[in-house]
Amino acid sequence: MLSQECYKKIDRELAKYPADQRQSAVMASLAHAQVELGWLSPETMQEIADYIGMPAIAVQEVATFYNMYNLKPVGKAKITVCTNLPCALSGGERAGQYLKDKLGIDYRETTADGQFTLVEGECMGACGDAPVMLVNNHRMCSFMNDQKIDALVEELKK
Repeated sequence: MLSQECYKKIDRELAKYPADQRQSAVMASLAHAQVELGWLSPETMQEIADYIGMPAIAVQEVATFYNMYNLKPVGKAKITVCTNLPCALSGGERAGQYLKDKLGIDYRETTADGQFTLVEGECMGACGDAPVMLVNNHRMCSFMNDQKIDALVEELKK
């Protein structure tokens, strides 16, 4: 299921830890698999568990604990809106509602064309930049007013 290139990346993560602590590479391994496949199916988590040498349930526990892992297919662009209290008080709730209205979906939903998935997120460590959004777990967007949200959506449509 995973490519040889993905296994090479996982091997680089495994090399950072002693042989008896291979499970320490599980988060990075899941991230590499998700970048390649877009989401983490039960089969993918089993494959990682087998490769690392840890119980599949332990891998699943990690994947279900953190919201950065996609446990079902998501849109081409997954937008995470910080709704933790500081962001919520600084426009995060309003920005999230604007985005929901603009995309015609609610949190944990994907647009019919498969382009966008919208999720709520917890603190992203940028409270002073609220409202904050994260695109595909890698790109932080700060001070997201209506105009910046419109521009972001247009950019991501391309």
